[in-house]
Amino acid sequence: MPRIISVSLSESLLEEVSRIQREMGFSGRSEVIRAGLRRLIAEHRERKRLSGRINSILLVVHEREDEDIVNKIKHEFDDIINTQLHSHLKREKCLEIFILDGDAERIREIVDRFETCGKMEYVNLIVP
Repeated sequence: MPRIISVSLSESLLEEVSRIQREMGFSGRSEVIRAGLRRLIAEHRERKRLSGRINSILLVVHEREDEDIVNKIKHEFDDIINTQLHSHLKREKCLEIFILDGDAERIREIVDRFETCGKMEYVNLIVP
């Protein structure tokens, strides 16, 4: 039986959820949130399966004002960052592209740090 929980969302995030609901035809905002959670869980499981030494690409989009957070995190992982490309985007946003080479556990750590810091707009790990 489903359980009801409370979730706090900013006004802009709630607007995005409502927009996705309309555009994709979800029956309600709860369905949108459930779909997002299922995707997050699947991605987390996939990352947990990675093992050994791997190469990967990490994409991060953030507000320009949060560059200090990105710099702090990236300096903690300079042992696995081969290359970093920084690009300014429209609307005061930045794109970071990291080419990573190292142990899967260490790569999971950097992804988790970016995802859980609360300031990144987009984080995506690509493992070829």
